[in-house]
Amino acid sequence: MHELGVVFHCIKEVNEIALSNNVNRVNSVTVEIGAVSTVIPYLFEDCWNWAVKKETVLKDAKIIIETIPAITHCEDCNQNYNTIIYGKTCPHCKSEHTFLLQGNEINIKQIEVYDE
Repeated sequence: MHELGVVFHCIKEVNEIALSNNVNRVNSVTVEIGAVSTVIPYLFEDCWNWAVKKETVLKDAKIIIETIPAITHCEDCNQNYNTIIYGKTCPHCKSEHTFLLQGNEINIKQIEVYDE
């Protein structure tokens, strides 16, 4: 389960951002997880809920997960399409000269802090 490693990295990043902005307590973190990123959202959430219990700034911070859809671009017909449905083969022209535009990334989108 690599979700735990991803969670630890995310917590490290949020802690660094909180420190550089003099934040004492984080209420929630919104992350974007690509549909084909290999990170399973419910496992990420379980790992998050376990890990933040041991934190200070992030103690019991809520995790909000948003999915980034997987979109592929066809170089032959210049069309974009849903990767999950069609895979590597373009549904418009049947070409395999395609590449993933989005859907493989994991981003920290928003950090909500407590009003002090």
